[in-house]
Amino acid sequence: MSSADDFSLRSIALPAFGPTAVWSVGVGASVPVVALSARNLGASIALAAAFVLIEGISAFVSSLPAGSLVARIGERRALAGAAVVDALGAALAVVAPNLWTLGIAIGLMGMTGSVFLLARQSWLTARAPVRIRARAMSTMGGVQRVGLFVGPFIAAPLIHVWGTQAAYAVAVAAGLSAAVWAWFGLRDADDAGDGVTAAGHGGRGAGERVSLLEVIRNHRRVLMTIGLGVLLIGAARQGRFVIVPLWAESVGITDSQTALIFGIAGGAEVLLFYPAGSVMDRFGRVWVAVPFLVVLGVGMVLLPLSHSFAAVAAVSTLMGIGNGLGSGIVQTLGADAAPVVGRAQFLSVWRFVSLIGQNGAPLLVSGVTVIASLGVACVVLGLLVLGGAPWLARWLPAYDPRRAAVRPVRP
Repeated sequence: MSSADDFSLRSIALPAFGPTAVWSVGVGASVPVVALSARNLGASIALAAAFVLIEGISAFVSSLPAGSLVARIGERRALAGAAVVDALGAALAVVAPNLWTLGIAIGLMGMTGSVFLLARQSWLTARAPVRIRARAMSTMGGVQRVGLFVGPFIAAPLIHVWGTQAAYAVAVAAGLSAAVWAWFGLRDADDAGDGVTAAGHGGRGAGERVSLLEVIRNHRRVLMTIGLGVLLIGAARQGRFVIVPLWAESVGITDSQTALIFGIAGGAEVLLFYPAGSVMDRFGRVWVAVPFLVVLGVGMVLLPLSHSFAAVAAVSTLMGIGNGLGSGIVQTLGADAAPVVGRAQFLSVWRFVSLIGQNGAPLLVSGVTVIASLGVACVVLGLLVLGGAPWLARWLPAYDPRRAAVRPVRP
Protein backbone atom coordinates (compact mmCIF):
# COMPACT_ATOMS: atom_id res chain seq x y z
CA MET A 1 0.00 0.00 0.00
CA SER A 2 1.25 3.49 -0.83
CA SER A 3 1.85 6.09 1.82
CA ALA A 4 2.77 9.75 2.02
CA ASP A 5 6.35 8.83 2.85
CA ASP A 6 7.06 6.63 -0.17
CA PHE A 7 4.88 8.52 -2.67
CA SER A 8 6.58 10.03 -5.70
CA LEU A 9 5.21 11.60 -8.83
CA ARG A 10 7.41 9.34 -10.92
CA SER A 11 5.72 6.23 -9.54
CA ILE A 12 2.35 7.16 -11.05
CA ALA A 13 3.46 9.50 -13.84
CA LEU A 14 2.18 7.47 -16.80
CA PRO A 15 -1.31 6.65 -15.48
CA ALA A 16 -1.75 10.00 -13.74
CA PHE A 17 -0.64 12.30 -16.54
CA GLY A 18 -0.64 10.28 -19.78
CA PRO A 19 -4.39 10.31 -20.55
CA THR A 20 -4.57 14.01 -19.71
CA ALA A 21 -1.68 14.87 -22.04
CA VAL A 22 -3.20 12.97 -24.97
CA TRP A 23 -6.74 14.26 -24.40
CA SER A 24 -5.44 17.83 -24.14
CA VAL A 25 -3.95 17.64 -27.63
CA GLY A 26 -7.49 17.42 -28.92
CA VAL A 27 -8.60 20.29 -26.70
CA GLY A 28 -5.70 22.43 -27.89
CA ALA A 29 -6.65 21.76 -31.49
CA SER A 30 -10.38 22.35 -31.14
CA VAL A 31 -10.99 25.07 -28.54
CA PRO A 32 -9.29 27.93 -30.44
CA VAL A 33 -11.42 27.27 -33.53
CA VAL A 34 -14.85 27.08 -31.88
CA ALA A 35 -15.63 30.73 -32.50
CA LEU A 36 -13.97 30.66 -35.92
CA SER A 37 -15.87 27.58 -37.12
CA ALA A 38 -19.09 29.25 -36.00
CA ARG A 39 -18.14 32.33 -38.01
CA ASN A 40 -17.48 30.16 -41.08
CA LEU A 41 -20.99 28.71 -40.74
CA GLY A 42 -22.52 32.18 -40.76
CA ALA A 43 -22.45 33.41 -37.16
CA SER A 44 -21.88 37.06 -36.31
CA ILE A 45 -19.00 38.05 -34.00
CA ALA A 46 -21.34 38.28 -31.03
CA LEU A 47 -22.94 34.90 -31.81
CA ALA A 48 -19.52 33.31 -32.38
CA ALA A 49 -18.45 34.45 -28.91
CA ALA A 50 -21.65 32.94 -27.53
CA PHE A 51 -20.76 29.61 -29.20
CA VAL A 52 -17.83 29.31 -26.83
CA LEU A 53 -20.44 29.73 -24.11
CA ILE A 54 -22.22 26.56 -25.30
CA GLU A 55 -19.35 24.37 -24.20
CA GLY A 56 -19.17 26.20 -20.90
CA ILE A 57 -22.90 25.85 -20.26
CA SER A 58 -22.89 22.13 -20.98
CA ALA A 59 -19.91 21.64 -18.67
CA PHE A 60 -21.60 23.83 -16.08
CA VAL A 61 -24.88 21.88 -16.15
CA SER A 62 -23.10 18.53 -15.99
CA SER A 63 -20.47 19.41 -13.36
CA LEU A 64 -22.54 18.56 -10.27
CA PRO A 65 -23.97 15.30 -11.69
CA ALA A 66 -20.43 14.42 -12.77
CA GLY A 67 -19.36 14.26 -9.12
CA SER A 68 -22.06 11.71 -8.31
CA LEU A 69 -21.21 9.75 -11.47
CA VAL A 70 -17.50 9.57 -10.66
CA ALA A 71 -18.24 8.57 -7.06
CA ARG A 72 -20.55 5.80 -8.30
CA ILE A 73 -18.54 4.23 -11.15
CA GLY A 74 -14.98 5.22 -10.19
CA GLU A 75 -12.36 7.43 -11.77
CA ARG A 76 -11.05 4.86 -14.25
CA ARG A 77 -14.40 4.09 -15.87
CA ALA A 78 -15.34 7.77 -15.84
CA LEU A 79 -12.12 8.82 -17.59
CA ALA A 80 -12.32 6.18 -20.32
CA GLY A 81 -16.02 6.65 -20.97
CA ALA A 82 -15.80 10.43 -21.10
CA ALA A 83 -12.90 10.29 -23.58
CA VAL A 84 -14.84 8.00 -25.94
CA VAL A 85 -17.94 10.19 -25.92
CA ASP A 86 -15.76 13.28 -26.38
CA ALA A 87 -14.33 11.72 -29.54
CA LEU A 88 -17.87 11.14 -30.82
CA GLY A 89 -18.74 14.78 -30.22
CA ALA A 90 -15.62 15.95 -32.04
CA ALA A 91 -16.48 13.68 -34.99
CA LEU A 92 -19.88 15.36 -35.20
CA ALA A 93 -18.17 18.78 -35.23
CA VAL A 94 -15.96 17.72 -38.15
CA VAL A 95 -18.97 17.11 -40.39
CA ALA A 96 -21.31 19.79 -38.95
CA PRO A 97 -23.17 21.38 -41.89
CA ASN A 98 -24.81 24.16 -39.88
CA LEU A 99 -24.70 26.04 -36.60
CA TRP A 100 -27.27 23.80 -34.91
CA THR A 101 -25.19 20.66 -35.47
CA LEU A 102 -22.01 22.42 -34.43
CA GLY A 103 -23.73 23.61 -31.25
CA ILE A 104 -24.80 20.06 -30.35
CA ALA A 105 -21.26 18.78 -30.92
CA ILE A 106 -19.68 21.51 -28.81
CA GLY A 107 -22.21 20.91 -26.05
CA LEU A 108 -21.45 17.18 -26.00
CA MET A 109 -17.71 17.87 -25.78
CA GLY A 110 -18.34 20.22 -22.86
CA MET A 111 -20.23 17.59 -20.88
CA THR A 112 -17.65 14.87 -21.41
CA GLY A 113 -14.82 17.27 -20.62
CA SER A 114 -16.46 18.02 -17.28
CA VAL A 115 -16.49 14.33 -16.33
CA PHE A 116 -12.92 13.77 -17.57
CA LEU A 117 -11.43 16.70 -15.68
CA LEU A 118 -13.24 15.86 -12.46
CA ALA A 119 -12.27 12.18 -12.57
CA ARG A 120 -8.59 12.89 -13.11
CA GLN A 121 -8.52 15.45 -10.27
CA SER A 122 -10.30 13.10 -7.88
CA TRP A 123 -7.91 10.26 -8.76
CA LEU A 124 -4.81 12.34 -8.10
CA THR A 125 -6.22 14.07 -5.02
CA ALA A 126 -6.63 10.65 -3.40
CA ARG A 127 -2.95 9.86 -3.91
CA ALA A 128 -0.93 13.06 -3.55
CA PRO A 129 0.12 13.98 0.04
CA VAL A 130 0.06 17.61 1.14
CA ARG A 131 3.84 18.04 1.03
CA ILE A 132 3.92 17.72 -2.79
CA ARG A 133 0.26 18.32 -3.61
CA ALA A 134 0.79 21.54 -5.55
CA ARG A 135 3.59 19.99 -7.61
CA ALA A 136 1.35 17.02 -8.42
CA MET A 137 -1.53 19.25 -9.46
CA SER A 138 0.66 21.71 -11.35
CA THR A 139 2.31 18.82 -13.18
CA MET A 140 -1.13 17.61 -14.17
CA GLY A 141 -1.90 21.14 -15.34
CA GLY A 142 1.47 21.27 -17.06
CA VAL A 143 0.99 18.12 -19.12
CA GLN A 144 -2.39 19.50 -20.10
CA ARG A 145 -0.59 22.59 -21.36
CA VAL A 146 1.81 20.38 -23.30
CA GLY A 147 -1.21 19.00 -25.08
CA LEU A 148 -2.65 22.48 -25.59
CA PHE A 149 0.74 23.52 -27.01
CA VAL A 150 0.97 20.58 -29.43
CA GLY A 151 -2.67 20.65 -30.51
CA PRO A 152 -2.65 23.94 -32.47
CA PHE A 153 0.52 22.97 -34.34
CA ILE A 154 -1.09 19.70 -35.42
CA ALA A 155 -4.30 21.49 -36.33
CA ALA A 156 -2.72 24.34 -38.32
CA PRO A 157 -1.74 22.33 -41.44
CA LEU A 158 -5.05 20.44 -41.37
CA ILE A 159 -6.93 23.76 -41.25
CA HIS A 160 -4.84 25.09 -44.13
CA VAL A 161 -5.66 22.09 -46.35
CA TRP A 162 -9.20 21.08 -45.34
CA GLY A 163 -10.65 24.08 -43.52
CA THR A 164 -11.31 25.16 -39.96
CA GLN A 165 -13.49 22.20 -38.95
CA ALA A 166 -10.65 19.77 -39.71
CA ALA A 167 -9.17 20.78 -36.35
CA TYR A 168 -11.83 18.67 -34.62
CA ALA A 169 -10.40 15.54 -36.26
CA VAL A 170 -7.40 15.89 -33.95
CA ALA A 171 -9.80 15.75 -31.00
CA VAL A 172 -11.32 12.53 -32.34
CA ALA A 173 -7.96 10.76 -32.39
CA ALA A 174 -6.91 12.25 -29.05
CA GLY A 175 -10.12 11.23 -27.29
CA LEU A 176 -9.92 7.62 -28.44
CA SER A 177 -6.24 7.41 -27.48
CA ALA A 178 -6.92 8.86 -24.02
CA ALA A 179 -9.73 6.34 -23.46
CA VAL A 180 -7.46 3.39 -24.20
CA TRP A 181 -4.67 4.78 -22.00
CA ALA A 182 -7.00 5.48 -19.07
CA TRP A 183 -8.70 2.08 -19.25
CA PHE A 184 -5.51 0.01 -19.29
CA GLY A 185 -3.12 2.42 -17.55
CA LEU A 186 -5.16 3.17 -14.44
CA ARG A 187 -6.03 -0.47 -13.73
CA ASP A 188 -2.69 -1.35 -12.13
CA ALA A 189 -2.40 2.07 -10.50
CA ASP A 190 -5.81 1.65 -8.87
CA ASP A 191 -4.71 -1.66 -7.41
CA ALA A 192 -1.51 -0.10 -6.08
CA GLY A 193 -3.35 2.89 -4.63
CA ASP A 194 -5.99 1.03 -2.61
CA GLY A 195 -6.56 2.61 0.78
CA VAL A 196 -4.88 5.92 0.02
CA THR A 197 -6.86 9.03 0.87
CA ALA A 198 -6.42 12.66 -0.02
CA ALA A 199 -4.19 13.15 2.98
CA GLY A 200 -1.99 10.22 2.10
CA HIS A 201 -3.25 7.97 4.90
CA GLY A 202 -5.52 4.95 4.99
CA GLY A 203 -9.11 5.70 5.81
CA ARG A 204 -12.66 5.75 4.58
CA GLY A 205 -13.05 5.78 0.84
CA ALA A 206 -14.13 8.80 -1.14
CA GLY A 207 -16.92 6.73 -2.67
CA GLU A 208 -18.86 6.53 0.63
CA ARG A 209 -22.29 8.06 0.15
CA VAL A 210 -22.74 11.64 1.31
CA SER A 211 -25.26 14.20 0.15
CA LEU A 212 -24.20 17.10 -2.04
CA LEU A 213 -26.00 19.56 0.23
CA GLU A 214 -24.07 18.26 3.24
CA VAL A 215 -20.79 18.77 1.41
CA ILE A 216 -21.76 22.33 0.50
CA ARG A 217 -22.89 23.12 4.03
CA ASN A 218 -19.69 21.84 5.62
CA HIS A 219 -17.54 23.89 3.24
CA ARG A 220 -19.66 26.98 2.64
CA ARG A 221 -17.07 29.41 4.05
CA VAL A 222 -14.26 28.34 1.73
CA LEU A 223 -16.70 28.31 -1.20
CA MET A 224 -17.75 31.88 -0.45
CA THR A 225 -14.18 33.21 -0.11
CA ILE A 226 -11.61 31.23 -2.09
CA GLY A 227 -14.43 30.07 -4.33
CA LEU A 228 -15.01 33.62 -5.57
CA GLY A 229 -11.34 33.84 -6.54
CA VAL A 230 -11.64 30.51 -8.35
CA LEU A 231 -14.61 31.95 -10.25
CA LEU A 232 -12.45 34.83 -11.50
CA ILE A 233 -9.64 32.41 -12.41
CA GLY A 234 -12.13 30.53 -14.56
CA ALA A 235 -13.23 33.77 -16.20
CA ALA A 236 -9.62 34.70 -16.97
CA ARG A 237 -8.80 31.39 -18.61
CA GLN A 238 -11.91 31.04 -20.72
CA GLY A 239 -12.00 34.70 -21.63
CA ARG A 240 -8.60 34.39 -23.21
CA PHE A 241 -9.88 31.69 -25.57
CA VAL A 242 -12.69 34.01 -26.66
CA ILE A 243 -11.03 37.37 -27.12
CA VAL A 244 -7.74 36.32 -28.73
CA PRO A 245 -9.16 34.51 -31.80
CA LEU A 246 -11.92 37.07 -32.31
CA TRP A 247 -9.51 39.99 -32.00
CA ALA A 248 -7.06 38.23 -34.33
CA GLU A 249 -9.79 37.88 -36.96
CA SER A 250 -10.82 41.53 -36.54
CA VAL A 251 -7.30 42.71 -37.45
CA GLY A 252 -7.01 40.42 -40.49
CA ILE A 253 -5.12 37.43 -39.09
CA THR A 254 -6.02 34.12 -40.75
CA ASP A 255 -7.38 31.06 -38.95
CA SER A 256 -4.17 29.06 -39.39
CA GLN A 257 -2.11 32.01 -38.08
CA THR A 258 -4.41 32.19 -35.06
CA ALA A 259 -3.74 28.51 -34.35
CA LEU A 260 0.00 29.29 -34.45
CA ILE A 261 -0.49 32.20 -32.03
CA PHE A 262 -2.06 29.83 -29.52
CA GLY A 263 0.73 27.35 -30.11
CA ILE A 264 3.40 29.97 -29.41
CA ALA A 265 1.63 31.05 -26.23
CA GLY A 266 1.32 27.41 -25.21
CA GLY A 267 5.08 27.03 -25.49
CA ALA A 268 5.51 29.72 -22.85
CA GLU A 269 3.00 27.99 -20.59
CA VAL A 270 4.67 24.60 -20.53
CA LEU A 271 7.93 26.05 -19.19
CA LEU A 272 6.33 27.20 -15.95
CA PHE A 273 4.13 24.40 -14.64
CA TYR A 274 6.66 22.69 -12.35
CA PRO A 275 8.19 25.93 -10.98
CA ALA A 276 4.64 27.09 -10.22
CA GLY A 277 3.98 23.96 -8.18
CA SER A 278 7.27 24.27 -6.34
CA VAL A 279 6.49 27.88 -5.39
CA MET A 280 3.07 26.87 -4.07
CA ASP A 281 4.50 24.01 -1.99
CA ARG A 282 7.38 26.07 -0.61
CA PHE A 283 5.95 29.56 -0.14
CA GLY A 284 2.18 29.28 -0.37
CA ARG A 285 -0.65 29.34 -2.90
CA VAL A 286 -0.96 33.14 -2.88
CA TRP A 287 2.45 33.55 -4.56
CA VAL A 288 1.06 31.93 -7.70
CA ALA A 289 -2.62 32.87 -7.70
CA VAL A 290 -2.09 36.65 -7.47
CA PRO A 291 0.56 36.96 -10.24
CA PHE A 292 -1.59 34.71 -12.44
CA LEU A 293 -4.54 37.11 -12.27
CA VAL A 294 -2.37 40.22 -12.63
CA VAL A 295 -0.55 39.02 -15.76
CA LEU A 296 -3.69 37.73 -17.49
CA GLY A 297 -5.62 40.88 -16.62
CA VAL A 298 -2.88 43.14 -17.98
CA GLY A 299 -2.71 41.08 -21.17
CA MET A 300 -6.44 41.45 -21.76
CA VAL A 301 -6.26 45.20 -21.29
CA LEU A 302 -3.34 45.43 -23.75
CA LEU A 303 -4.88 43.22 -26.46
CA PRO A 304 -6.89 46.02 -28.17
CA LEU A 305 -3.61 47.87 -28.73
CA SER A 306 -2.24 45.07 -30.95
CA HIS A 307 -2.92 45.27 -34.71
CA SER A 308 -0.47 42.84 -36.33
CA PHE A 309 0.42 39.16 -36.13
CA ALA A 310 3.54 39.92 -34.10
CA ALA A 311 1.73 42.21 -31.67
CA VAL A 312 -1.18 39.83 -31.10
CA ALA A 313 1.27 36.94 -30.67
CA ALA A 314 3.26 38.95 -28.12
CA VAL A 315 0.20 39.83 -26.02
CA SER A 316 -1.11 36.27 -26.30
CA THR A 317 2.26 34.96 -25.15
CA LEU A 318 2.15 37.31 -22.16
CA MET A 319 -1.21 35.82 -21.24
CA GLY A 320 0.25 32.37 -21.83
CA ILE A 321 2.98 33.13 -19.30
CA GLY A 322 0.34 34.19 -16.80
CA ASN A 323 -1.66 31.05 -17.45
CA GLY A 324 1.47 28.95 -17.00
CA LEU A 325 2.06 30.59 -13.63
CA GLY A 326 -1.37 29.32 -12.59
CA SER A 327 -0.82 25.73 -13.66
CA GLY A 328 -2.83 23.51 -11.32
CA ILE A 329 -3.92 26.35 -9.03
CA VAL A 330 -7.66 25.55 -9.15
CA GLN A 331 -7.02 21.83 -8.67
CA THR A 332 -4.59 22.48 -5.83
CA LEU A 333 -6.98 24.75 -3.98
CA GLY A 334 -9.75 22.21 -4.46
CA ALA A 335 -7.56 19.37 -3.19
CA ASP A 336 -6.61 21.48 -0.15
CA ALA A 337 -10.25 21.81 0.86
CA ALA A 338 -11.59 18.44 -0.31
CA PRO A 339 -12.87 15.99 2.33
CA VAL A 340 -12.05 12.28 2.19
CA VAL A 341 -15.71 11.28 2.30
CA GLY A 342 -17.54 12.99 -0.54
CA ARG A 343 -14.33 13.98 -2.31
CA ALA A 344 -15.75 13.68 -5.83
CA GLN A 345 -18.90 15.57 -4.87
CA PHE A 346 -16.92 18.41 -3.30
CA LEU A 347 -14.62 18.66 -6.30
CA SER A 348 -17.67 18.80 -8.56
CA VAL A 349 -18.93 21.81 -6.58
CA TRP A 350 -15.46 23.36 -6.83
CA ARG A 351 -15.50 22.89 -10.59
CA PHE A 352 -19.07 24.23 -10.71
CA VAL A 353 -17.88 27.48 -9.14
CA SER A 354 -14.99 27.71 -11.61
CA LEU A 355 -17.38 27.11 -14.48
CA ILE A 356 -19.54 30.03 -13.39
CA GLY A 357 -16.56 32.19 -14.25
CA GLN A 358 -15.83 30.30 -17.46
CA ASN A 359 -19.40 30.73 -18.61
CA GLY A 360 -19.54 34.34 -17.56
CA ALA A 361 -16.50 35.40 -19.59
CA PRO A 362 -17.90 34.59 -23.07
CA LEU A 363 -21.27 36.01 -22.04
CA LEU A 364 -19.59 39.22 -20.90
CA VAL A 365 -17.58 39.49 -24.12
CA SER A 366 -20.69 38.86 -26.22
CA GLY A 367 -22.81 41.40 -24.31
CA VAL A 368 -20.23 44.19 -24.24
CA THR A 369 -19.41 43.63 -27.93
CA VAL A 370 -23.06 44.14 -28.85
CA ILE A 371 -23.32 47.31 -26.75
CA ALA A 372 -19.88 48.80 -27.45
CA SER A 373 -17.07 46.93 -29.25
CA LEU A 374 -14.78 43.93 -28.97
CA GLY A 375 -11.91 46.15 -27.78
CA VAL A 376 -14.02 47.51 -24.92
CA ALA A 377 -15.00 43.95 -24.00
CA CYS A 378 -11.31 43.01 -23.70
CA VAL A 379 -10.66 45.91 -21.32
CA VAL A 380 -13.74 45.24 -19.19
CA LEU A 381 -12.84 41.57 -18.78
CA GLY A 382 -9.22 42.47 -17.99
CA LEU A 383 -10.21 44.90 -15.24
CA LEU A 384 -12.54 42.30 -13.70
CA VAL A 385 -9.72 39.75 -13.65
CA LEU A 386 -7.34 42.26 -12.09
CA GLY A 387 -9.86 42.83 -9.32
CA GLY A 388 -9.50 39.22 -8.23
CA ALA A 389 -5.84 39.66 -7.27
CA PRO A 390 -6.37 41.64 -4.03
CA TRP A 391 -9.29 39.38 -3.07
CA LEU A 392 -7.17 36.23 -3.19
CA ALA A 393 -4.27 38.03 -1.53
CA ARG A 394 -6.64 38.68 1.38
CA TRP A 395 -8.10 35.17 1.79
CA LEU A 396 -5.62 32.57 0.51
CA PRO A 397 -3.09 32.71 3.38
CA ALA A 398 -5.79 31.74 5.89
CA TYR A 399 -6.56 28.53 3.98
CA ASP A 400 -3.00 27.48 3.15
CA PRO A 401 -2.52 23.84 4.31
CA ARG A 402 1.11 24.64 5.11
CA ARG A 403 -0.24 26.44 8.20
CA ALA A 404 -0.72 23.81 10.89
CA ALA A 405 -3.72 25.57 12.37
CA VAL A 406 -5.75 25.26 9.17
CA ARG A 407 -7.15 21.90 8.12
CA PRO A 408 -9.95 21.09 5.69
CA VAL A 409 -13.14 19.89 7.34
CA ARG A 410 -13.18 16.10 7.17
CA PRO A 411 -16.70 14.92 7.97
